Amino acid sequence: MAADPNLKAAVAAYLKRMRGERGSSAHTVEAYRRDLAQFTEFCSRQDIRLVTEINRRVYRRFLANLNSRGYAASSTARKASAVRAFLDDCVRRSLLRANPAEGVAQPKRPLNLPRAIPAGPLGQLLDAIEGDSPLDLRDRALIEMLYATGMRVSELAGLKVQDVDDSTFVRVLGKGDKERVLPMSRQARRAVTAWIDEGRVAIANNDSNDWLWIGARGGPLDVRGIRRVVKRRVGTFPHALRHSFATHLLEGGADLRTVQELLGHVDLATTQLYTSITRQHLKETYDRSHPRA
Repeated sequence: MAADPNLKAAVAAYLKRMRGERGSSAHTVEAYRRDLAQFTEFCSRQDIRLVTEINRRVYRRFLANLNSRGYAASSTARKASAVRAFLDDCVRRSLLRANPAEGVAQPKRPLNLPRAIPAGPLGQLLDAIEGDSPLDLRDRALIEMLYATGMRVSELAGLKVQDVDDSTFVRVLGKGDKERVLPMSRQARRAVTAWIDEGRVAIANNDSNDWLWIGARGGPLDVRGIRRVVKRRVGTFPHALRHSFATHLLEGGADLRTVQELLGHVDLATTQLYTSITRQHLKETYDRSHPRA
């Protein structure tokens, strides 16, 4: 059966495939839905109803329209990327012979450098998480694992007890249902073992199933709950620990490809963002250390 050339129908089918075949998260699909709805609305005002009526001029006019409406550079770049990805899909499904966005200068995303917590102060914050109650053990293990592995908070929330059976490594299901195995530090291994053997068993109930992280009432701890724990315990957000993990590895001499694999980045360019931070670290060290700096 041939794909429907109607623009709105093609967008709806594309979003459905994102949810099903590609395993994209609900958050990602919703973001694409909003951006592509804006594109189809723009096309409708141009009296464009079919995918085959989209050409390079239409795409350029859409970008110009975004600029004229005062969108931030990051928003414009995101919307353009969503449309470009959709048009690529149309080419693959033979609705278009070529992507009209090819050869058009793409909006540049602003370089927002992640802020890493210095290793010394971060270590002190982690060491300050004390106590022997089940929730103290949980919070210490949860935060140690975040910093030891650099995983995303959504990946952490999805862990099951069997994912850390070995306790030396942890299995993580990342974006696009891609699994990767991450090593854990000695401190993280000790903290996770104490949580499973002493803390979790004290509060687990029928609602816990085999979720690794559970709350005081035994139910699974979701992303929002994890964010609250990290904010209360170390005064920051889980993503700051992921940034710190990557930055400290690179500052310690790890190569970019290894850090890319550990973070689960598909594109090396995403990981290269951290090289600007490590260059700054080297410059500051040089300025402090060289007698004629």
